[in-house]
Amino acid sequence: MTSRLPWFPEYIRENYPARGRLFGDFLGGLWATACDALEVPVDQAVRTTRMLRGLLPSWSSDPIGVKPAQPSYVAGDGFPAEMSVNWSGPHPELRVLFDTLGEEDPDSAVDTGETRYWGRIHELFTKHAGRPSTAPLWHSFAWRPPSRIVHKSYFGLYEWPLSHRYAAVGEAMDRLGLTPAWGDARRRVESTDGERELEFFAVDVADGADARVKIYYRNHGADLAELNRIAAVAQRHDAEGAAAAYRMLTGDREGAGEAALSCLAFRSGLDRAAEATTYLRLPALASDDAEAVDRTAALLRGEGVHPGRFRTLVAALAPGPLAGSRGLLELVSHRAAGRRGDVTTYFRFPVYEQPLASVDLA
Repeated sequence: MTSRLPWFPEYIRENYPARGRLFGDFLGGLWATACDALEVPVDQAVRTTRMLRGLLPSWSSDPIGVKPAQPSYVAGDGFPAEMSVNWSGPHPELRVLFDTLGEEDPDSAVDTGETRYWGRIHELFTKHAGRPSTAPLWHSFAWRPPSRIVHKSYFGLYEWPLSHRYAAVGEAMDRLGLTPAWGDARRRVESTDGERELEFFAVDVADGADARVKIYYRNHGADLAELNRIAAVAQRHDAEGAAAAYRMLTGDREGAGEAALSCLAFRSGLDRAAEATTYLRLPALASDDAEAVDRTAALLRGEGVHPGRFRTLVAALAPGPLAGSRGLLELVSHRAAGRRGDVTTYFRFPVYEQPLASVDLA
């Protein structure tokens, strides 16, 4: 495994009492807890919990040990999943993202092979296409009641040299008919001062015309103005609204913290990126989870979303007091594309005793 590790902070953590529990039971319990906090009807909560359990890879039937048998880059301690909630619209969208840890089940409901994008590009991120290795593959299960389930897939590019990352992305965008939009976005991004790198390529696993392709950049040492310039590459971006949101999350500091992410979304028929989402890492910007939650609640209120359900969800998911601990609320993202409340909160669940950087990867 590569010696390059994604950025993970050092912080005080309250670990979940999860040792010995099966991964699937633990994640299913968190999903059910979130459904209860979000006041999802019981029958819908039970149905979607069952669906999530059915989609998880085979590692879901393994017990959680003292350290990860195969560390994942999803979370700082090597745990292979995270939960997130998007707060736009009348009903929050609940999501679980999970690492396949190298397992690809051809019968999985996620890997249909016939969707608008997935079947045309999957092979490009494997050794069969001449890549140094097969890209780590993550899937997400997203549901906004009472709508249908949405699946998304993420190819991790972070283990490859930059030349292979750009080659894979360029060929994938060509196959999907998005070369003009990608060419425009790449030129605009590369003309913006700062240091950043391609980190993920993602697709909506769906057949609809609104299916998206998303390209993620990891920024190094960026300030808020730089993040706003990257987001302005997109066709729809309210730079003034975005700047206000960023300042709310950072406590009016100019720096964006370490390893902020910029995501550009592409849609068929457009000759430039359609939308942009910016992700800030709250452990780098707030003194503890309590402050991170307060800032996020203020942002939600400013976006027209009552923060009560968010606070209820945090209280339900937290393994201990928020004051003095960091890392439960890991990321908060904001998209300024004309829809109020387009804020997503990302939760990590520390179950291991040490961060990934100190886990033996040999």
